[in-house]
Amino acid sequence: MSALYDRIGRTYRTTRKEDARIAALIKDSLGDAGSVVNIGAGAGSYEPRDRDVLAVEPSQTMLVQRPIGSAVAVRASAEGLPFGDATFDAALAVNTVQHWTNLRAGLRELRRIARKRIVIFIRDAQRGSPFWLTEDYLPSLDPSRRIATIVEAIEDELRSVKASPVYLPNDCADGLFTAYWARPEAYLDNEVRRNISNFALVMDDDLARGLAALRADLESGAWDRKYGHLRQLRDLDLGHRLLVAELASIAKE
Repeated sequence: MSALYDRIGRTYRTTRKEDARIAALIKDSLGDAGSVVNIGAGAGSYEPRDRDVLAVEPSQTMLVQRPIGSAVAVRASAEGLPFGDATFDAALAVNTVQHWTNLRAGLRELRRIARKRIVIFIRDAQRGSPFWLTEDYLPSLDPSRRIATIVEAIEDELRSVKASPVYLPNDCADGLFTAYWARPEAYLDNEVRRNISNFALVMDDDLARGLAALRADLESGAWDRKYGHLRQLRDLDLGHRLLVAELASIAKE
């Protein structure tokens, strides 16, 4: 994860800004947690400002982009957290677990350091509406199988997990992979793609072919004939979920 974001994350904050609507849902999911450790914290988005937050991030490139006033951050990885048992009320992991080198080790570390709950924000590609970009243009970027394994591991390790859907607004400020579902032209922008880790994982030839097909369909109107109705929607469920595990429930099992 550190090597990936050291390579692609140099301009991360230009397109990957906190979306206030997603932030509000994450804040609500933390409940009464007064202290929060934010794992894979990146440049500081989605850290609640009314809690005692400590950020953990392995990439120096991401750490230097954290704005003045952000939570104190330490450089470490999820699989080996430098904290004692039950140090924080809650552990937060936003768009990060899919990058961990040892998912189950990281999840066990979250269980070890959190007292009350664990909150994970992830896209489960098997849920919600199909995403046209991977359906029609870049099928090699479809994460369904890999994410299914990740979700299974989360449910196995954390057990008492409640999943809540997060609908992406059509003007989502956070330029994550699916953010431009109603703004397809954005995927032709190099800066947009540069700050989305998914695009760093696709073969250059596949990416070139997919983008060429998308550009041609936008120019001919084919995309709008098939998907133009999406431009009229306020939001859409593309599988993003908030997974919340109450640790008191796990302890009773």
